[in-house]
Amino acid sequence: MRLIILDRDGVINHDSDAYIKSLEEWIPIPGSIEAIAALSKAGWTVAVATNQSGIARGYYPLNVLEAMHARLRERVAEQGGEVGLIVQCPHGPDDGCECRKPKPGMLRQIGEHYGVPLSGIWFVGDSASDLETALAVDCQPVLVKTGKGERTLAKGLPAGTLVFDDLAAVAAQLLT
Repeated sequence: MRLIILDRDGVINHDSDAYIKSLEEWIPIPGSIEAIAALSKAGWTVAVATNQSGIARGYYPLNVLEAMHARLRERVAEQGGEVGLIVQCPHGPDDGCECRKPKPGMLRQIGEHYGVPLSGIWFVGDSASDLETALAVDCQPVLVKTGKGERTLAKGLPAGTLVFDDLAAVAAQLLT
């Protein structure tokens, strides 16, 4: 099985320091939907692991998050692709859960769901916590410069981190 795991905000869709709170605010980054579809059509399983503390903070309800993920699935399907498992952490930073990145609970859940070891699997994110999460389960950390990526890059990266302009560039590399 060829599996790739993606963070959502800042990787697939535009991010906001004020949170993505509505379906109208969920706007794909140019090329990201096509990249997911191309990977899927080439036999890759594309899973998503996303912190969504806006739920715990009361900024939006779970059904709005589910509508965003349904829109993601629809947009990728329109391009002939498919999105695999989407897991989210709805907890706040002080809730002490095991799923909120940089803790590796969501990645472990994806690995268990698909019955695959996580070692070497690419985890694509735009933040330091994404990279830390990847390292915690021996995934390959991959940084995109979209979202918070440029700020993350400026602070220095863990050894071995791969860097790409955006998700389209990641897909182009994997599909060559």
